Amino acid sequence: MIRHILFATAALFFAGGGLRASAHAGQSVLADAQYDYNAGRYNRAVDALESAVAKSPDDPSLHFLLGQCFYQLREFPRAAASLERAVQLSPKDSQFHDWLGRSYGRRAEESVFFGAMNWARKTHREFEIAVELNPHDLEAQRDLIRFEMNAPSVVGGGDDKAEKHIDALEKIDAMEAQLARGEFFATKKRIPEADATFSKILESDPDRAGVFFEVADYYGDRPNADKMAEAVDRATRIDPDDRRLKYYKGILLVMQKKNPGEAEALLKSYVATVPDNSDLPPHAAALEWLGRLYESQGRFSEAAEEYRASLAQDPHNKSVEEALKRVEKK
Repeated sequence: MIRHILFATAALFFAGGGLRASAHAGQSVLADAQYDYNAGRYNRAVDALESAVAKSPDDPSLHFLLGQCFYQLREFPRAAASLERAVQLSPKDSQFHDWLGRSYGRRAEESVFFGAMNWARKTHREFEIAVELNPHDLEAQRDLIRFEMNAPSVVGGGDDKAEKHIDALEKIDAMEAQLARGEFFATKKRIPEADATFSKILESDPDRAGVFFEVADYYGDRPNADKMAEAVDRATRIDPDDRRLKYYKGILLVMQKKNPGEAEALLKSYVATVPDNSDLPPHAAALEWLGRLYESQGRFSEAAEEYRASLAQDPHNKSVEEALKRVEKK
């Protein structure tokens, strides 16, 4: 009898050890996959995560990161499927709902009329849920506002809704609300109000480099090289090692028509060393600016090559299509 108890105790001990080892292994896989994701090695992360999901199908974190990887790979149906599973397993996680909304949004972009409307409505709902679950999730707040300012009312959009949510965001994070308001004015072509909003932000003293990168984006679109230079300088002072600086400094030099060799090196380095990630300036935009640089130098065949590379990643960019047609005629 004692022998049976000893064997049973030993079995439980080793089983428990196995469970602990399995959990530890799962966390190790997740950490390694997250490292690969951060480095832009999305396919490698997918391989590891799919193997881990087969062993631990009820771990929401594995499904969430897998969905993020598919999203970055532009495999949006697979991204949505993984993120749906993550939400099913952890329905109170705001971030899971926000990313599911993003994947639905990309599915809407790739669909035709009625299908697109269905995906768009689902996008709006996921963003709403994310904000309801966690009003302090600033990414979800901005995703919801951005959707509402761009989408028609039939799928949940509307300027009145966007402005209402901007006002609500003001009570949570005044700077984020200012950025959202500035983007709203710019989107609606209310340029004097947008100029005033972004000028006010530029005069403020936030401690986030990302704030000034948004300001730089606005002045890059205007274009206003002097104001953009000020924004890039403010971001540099906050975090001189931010990997986004290569992109912004490169396009600023192109705008200023200064140091073309340095501009080229910065933009090429950005594409070569910084992952193409939806939370960072896209490679497609960096390639477009390289095309603009070469075009300004009369290097038309090289410009065409960069424009084609940009379109391969962002095939719906009309301005790049026009630029490619222009240089191909040279």
